[in-house]
Amino acid sequence: MELGFGKQRAAHLRLGERGERLAACLLRELGLDILARNYRTSRGEVDIVARDGTTLCFVEVKTRHHSVHSRPADAVGFAKRERIVRAARQYLRELGFPPLVYRFDIVEVVLVGPRVTDIRYWRNAFQEGRDDAASRFPSTLV
Repeated sequence: MELGFGKQRAAHLRLGERGERLAACLLRELGLDILARNYRTSRGEVDIVARDGTTLCFVEVKTRHHSVHSRPADAVGFAKRERIVRAARQYLRELGFPPLVYRFDIVEVVLVGPRVTDIRYWRNAFQEGRDDAASRFPSTLV
């Protein structure tokens, strides 16, 4: 009888990990310093915490296969944004709430098989506590 403990991680988890690695590389190329990856609390998670000059960036990474017909950022709805915000607040709490400017960014990674076909970095993609149309669409594309 095989229990399956030695099996590979689920495909969607491997896909997400690959997207996060690619996103971290992109952010470094753009001059950001990666401070933490997969910061988890009981109330949420932030994929990447980075520093862009004097701004702290809480980055959500969404990775999709090209066959999906919507933008990866579309998967970051209000409930997901609220979980990211709660985790970000915990991160700031652990730092002692320093007087920092911070923002919420999204990196989209689109793959066709093993090949990256699109990677986009949306700075200031959403704001805390907003569930209106303005907060659903990223403001600055890099």
